[in-house]
Amino acid sequence: MSLAIAIKHCRLKYLAQLNMGQSPPSEAVTRFDEGDGLPFLQGNAEFGAVSPSYKHTCNNPPKAAMNGDLLVSVRAPVGALNIADQPYGIGRGLCAVKWINIEPRFGWWAMHHHRAKLKEVATGSTYEAVSAEDLGNLVLSFPDEQSQCFISNYLDRETSRIDGLIAEKQHMLALLEEKRAVLISQIVTRGLDPNIPFKPSGLEWLGEIPAHWEEPRAKGLFQEVDKRTKTGKETLLSLRMGKGLVPHHEVSEKPLEASDVIGFKKIEPGQMVINRMRAASGLIAVATESGLVSPDYAVFEVVDRELSIEYFLELFKTSLLQAVFRSSSKGLGTGEQGFLRLYTEAFLSFHFPYPPVEEQLTIVKFIQRQRSEMLHMENLLRHSIDLAKERRTALITDAVTGQIPLKDMAE
Repeated sequence: MSLAIAIKHCRLKYLAQLNMGQSPPSEAVTRFDEGDGLPFLQGNAEFGAVSPSYKHTCNNPPKAAMNGDLLVSVRAPVGALNIADQPYGIGRGLCAVKWINIEPRFGWWAMHHHRAKLKEVATGSTYEAVSAEDLGNLVLSFPDEQSQCFISNYLDRETSRIDGLIAEKQHMLALLEEKRAVLISQIVTRGLDPNIPFKPSGLEWLGEIPAHWEEPRAKGLFQEVDKRTKTGKETLLSLRMGKGLVPHHEVSEKPLEASDVIGFKKIEPGQMVINRMRAASGLIAVATESGLVSPDYAVFEVVDRELSIEYFLELFKTSLLQAVFRSSSKGLGTGEQGFLRLYTEAFLSFHFPYPPVEEQLTIVKFIQRQRSEMLHMENLLRHSIDLAKERRTALITDAVTGQIPLKDMAE
């Protein structure tokens, strides 16, 4: 085999048969439960992973992708790729590519390189999409068939190695996140000193707590605050997971006028805001600035100003307390998809464990320090994962465009 790679260039429409999907009318499609029928992939459904299967009942079957065809998403997300693992009917959001003059595995890797080009030509206001012409006009670079197989073997091997490293780092990331959650949960319910005396809390969900801790009802610790704006001129804040309370304009493109938020709740620094419908997911924060929040949120402040509301925030965001909040939420549906609310009466009826004020502050400082150290490690891991993904993308591009000599691809 020659070490130099002779590269040819040709439009995709001359290298493969392109079968653009066509969605049948809804009445012609039923759930595919048993018997004969063609599984149907609609739009950008889960790309063969958990895609719903359908049986087409009309006389004209939907356009099909055969086993082994490359599936390209031509609607958002434009350029997503997969390989059909069985015959499928395909809707408008997909195109089946059946290679004619290209080794299929090489075609798979070459299309990874061209996904960015598809996104560049995508258009649309409601959702982005590319046409059959856009897809067919992609210019692919390719060597002779023997070199295509050699390159495919190299990419199969090297991307598998990189994917393994990424999976390892992602596992480490998950372990760090789990460790942080367990550490915080233990500290806010049992304190920092494991050698002190403990006592039964009397709460089924809690178990033992340090003997010197208290566990009063929340109504003795918190009071609800319900002050409304009359002008709507204050800063509107949104409660976001992982971000806390942030200015609405930073997380939403929908502009709101002052008149739109008249009657919204006013908050002050140090007050706690709870999203009633997502309290069981930990969507709780302490305000660091004055502003407005949705009237659907609950706003509380501590009765005793010496208490550390940050301590209670750490407690409320643990999985232990989230389960307690979930069990006491009322409404329709279950989980995050339902309409369950943690009403003020239920919240104020809970017993919450807490230590003396000085110990609360010590615990909060310890958690903040530990979180900072762990977040630093997690950021390093995420950066390492991003670099590995960039390396993977660059490797594919260099290999399919002939920038890596064949001798450098040998095992």
